[in-house]
Amino acid sequence: MAAATAASPTPIATFPTLSHPRRSQSAFDKRPTITASRSTAFSRASPSPSPRSDVRPLHPLGSRSFLHWHEDAGARRLPALRSAGTDGDTLGSLAFPGALRILHLALSLGIILTADKLLKKAFFAASIKFPSALFGMFCVFSVLTALDYAAPSAAKGVMDFFEPATLFIQRWLPLFYVPSLVVLPLAVRDVPAASGLKIFVILVGGWLASLSVAGQTAITVRKLVKTEMIPAEPMAKSSPFSNVELWTWASIFLSTFALAYVNPTALGTSARTCLPFLLAATVLGYMVGSGLPFNVKKVFHPIICCALSADLAAVAYGYFSKCSLDAVLANYLTKVSSNPGAGDILMGFLGSVIISFAFAMFKQRKLVKRHAAEIFSSVIFATIFSLYSTAIIGRLVGLEPNLTISILPRCITVALALSIVSFFEGANPSLTAAAVVLTGVVGANFVQTVMDKLRLDDPIARGIATASSAHGLGTAALSAKEPEALPFCAIAYALTGICGSLICSVPIVRQSLLFIVG
Repeated sequence: MAAATAASPTPIATFPTLSHPRRSQSAFDKRPTITASRSTAFSRASPSPSPRSDVRPLHPLGSRSFLHWHEDAGARRLPALRSAGTDGDTLGSLAFPGALRILHLALSLGIILTADKLLKKAFFAASIKFPSALFGMFCVFSVLTALDYAAPSAAKGVMDFFEPATLFIQRWLPLFYVPSLVVLPLAVRDVPAASGLKIFVILVGGWLASLSVAGQTAITVRKLVKTEMIPAEPMAKSSPFSNVELWTWASIFLSTFALAYVNPTALGTSARTCLPFLLAATVLGYMVGSGLPFNVKKVFHPIICCALSADLAAVAYGYFSKCSLDAVLANYLTKVSSNPGAGDILMGFLGSVIISFAFAMFKQRKLVKRHAAEIFSSVIFATIFSLYSTAIIGRLVGLEPNLTISILPRCITVALALSIVSFFEGANPSLTAAAVVLTGVVGANFVQTVMDKLRLDDPIARGIATASSAHGLGTAALSAKEPEALPFCAIAYALTGICGSLICSVPIVRQSLLFIVG
């Protein structure tokens, strides 16, 4: 027995093989090489024994889980920060990456929101009617362009710093344009049914015509100047919504709906008390709509689902609390800063959304510069066509002149559309806002399908056509699925509003439009 024992080889210390719940051992063997400092430290602490065929290699937990980027079922994980020296604080360090990301998002988004608020105050104090956010967008784009010329690394640093904010805005972009659609019943209730039908025909037909004109003009000018298309810079796509997010917002909706039912002024005013559950209903509608099958979303866009969800919540609360729907919708969008509703919170991001477009434009600056001729020419031509075609069709179908004037800026964002109709006497600003929203809804719902039929295939033509015909809502809908078109949507969105304002500020243009309207 002693001889047998002496003859047997010296036992080699083995360790239990660490397994990964979603990966085979072969996946571990393909892991990236660990950093030199960590590798050296580990080899000194635990010298490797002689290789044996029956013992699989040891994969240190620290080097695997906390030092490398790796893909797990398609999700990207960040390495946790570790304090120097020991392995004992591993679990505590897991919280740092998430906290740092949240802090980074809050800081970058907070700067954009603050800049928007300061610009609004400055423009209001100076009695400037031009939208401050558009001015901010061009300022940010100009600064980034100057930095890129003088110090490219500084421009890249600024882009990287604001990336969390731009991705957040891109993910929730359609949501910020929904409030005007939710309160649409309040805006159109005083319009006669016959006139309403005529307006609807003008808006739908006008949107289709403006889309075709803008897209085909861009392609025609490109052929005339013989500009060759080059691939657009890749744009990050938004991550899908998780079940945790869905159930969290559902819990908020149920709990705050019950609170508002029990005590309608629990948070001080009825608008504040209704704010949480109406906001949750809006968000839930967008989440559910975003998860619908692709074929369904072609005819039932998430923006429609989002607005319907908020309106259904308002109807349900009105039914149980014995309040009128008008009263609940008035609490949704109060337009009073001291007593905001859910819609006021969402629309408070609109200025920041427009400013954030500058980053997407800068990322595609080479394409914007290369295709400047088709961008500017198509936007100017489409804007003039939109104004005069609306006036002509309104006259032909016998629409009342004051109603026709009110819907002239149907393809221009609400802020600038309201300033445009202020040039005309007898216009109805509420109807103007409703017409703009309806045009955007039609565009958001059908823009991709129609452009596919018209064979508008490249992101430049698609972006210009969408923004020139359906402004912000169309931009939000298209960029959610085609982020590479966002820069061209953004610049066409801004230029369409600016061009329309400048054209209508000319007295002879206003007189000609009034003459056509009759």
